[in-house]
Amino acid sequence: MLSGRTIRVLFAVFAVLTACGNCLVCAGTLHLKDGKEWQDVSGSPDGRRLMAVAKFKQLINSGDAESANEELIKLKEAYPEISGPAFDAFLEAETLYADGKWDKAVRKYDEVLNKWSGHWLEPTILERKFSIGLAFLNGHKRKVLKILPLSAFDEGEKIMYDIENRAGDAPISRRALIAIARGYERRGQFVDAYYVWENINSRWTNGQLPTMAILEMAQDQHSSYKGPDYDHTGLNKAKDHYQDIRTHHHQLAAEYEIDEKLKIIEEQLAYKQYSIGEYYDRTGSRQAAQLYYEEVLDKWPDTAAAEMAQARMLAWNSGLTEIRPGEKNKVGRRLFDVGNKIVDSWFGLRFLGVKAK
Repeated sequence: MLSGRTIRVLFAVFAVLTACGNCLVCAGTLHLKDGKEWQDVSGSPDGRRLMAVAKFKQLINSGDAESANEELIKLKEAYPEISGPAFDAFLEAETLYADGKWDKAVRKYDEVLNKWSGHWLEPTILERKFSIGLAFLNGHKRKVLKILPLSAFDEGEKIMYDIENRAGDAPISRRALIAIARGYERRGQFVDAYYVWENINSRWTNGQLPTMAILEMAQDQHSSYKGPDYDHTGLNKAKDHYQDIRTHHHQLAAEYEIDEKLKIIEEQLAYKQYSIGEYYDRTGSRQAAQLYYEEVLDKWPDTAAAEMAQARMLAWNSGLTEIRPGEKNKVGRRLFDVGNKIVDSWFGLRFLGVKAK
């Protein structure tokens, strides 16, 4: 008869297995063939095994240990591979998982995947690894020397990329990449997130995903801009992506206020050039300052920065040669207040864009 602890561990095992088994009822089960294609195996021996496992899980869930033990015996008789080395290694990995030893569990899962490539447990193992990787990306700590909690983000990233590498273009591969991108965004690594979304956009070309990926790419590049003292390449890239959305996806552009975002970028680009002119203005290089002020007026005539540049040049004729401390910030905050949103990263506030769901 199964012990209480064994039942708890097996329950964890077959709760995951049954997630696959339940799918057989309505949508079929996907299996990775030759590491390339995912095929429906609901009518195959693999599918029937998962259905049998689902029955076992129901008995475990009901607390009927005796019947569960009998069912496990039947499973092993009907499907000898269940009691083989691959399943035994998988069961060991699940035991480590149940004990909270996730690092060791992942290594054991990988052992199964590497030794028995294409095994019917592969989709189940990838799902379990995904849950561990997601927890690590979302802030779960791993203990070093059993007492020191450290960030496991890098480990989570590694797990997700391994899933993506093994699963090809299967749905779980896409989910893994999206999880990585979201993790980068939470950490403020917007450029890193941008490249992940770029990868997604190039690989999945059907449906809404590629369009949403472009939106995410735009928002990440926009969010990466740190202010006028820094490089503005991200603003130009964000502008290109936003314009692409506005041109080809009118409904999405309206939903995410793309026109408003483009106006904000124009203000930011104008203000960056104005700030350079202002620097030369403050240091007495009036000729150089005038070049930048006139560039702002020429390229961005309808921006608040253009009004400020015009005001500075008019001030020269009135004898004002210095910008008083605090003048720029007060004028800037008044002119760059966009409705109820103060999106002025040049004053130290990060761009607050609505992320795509």
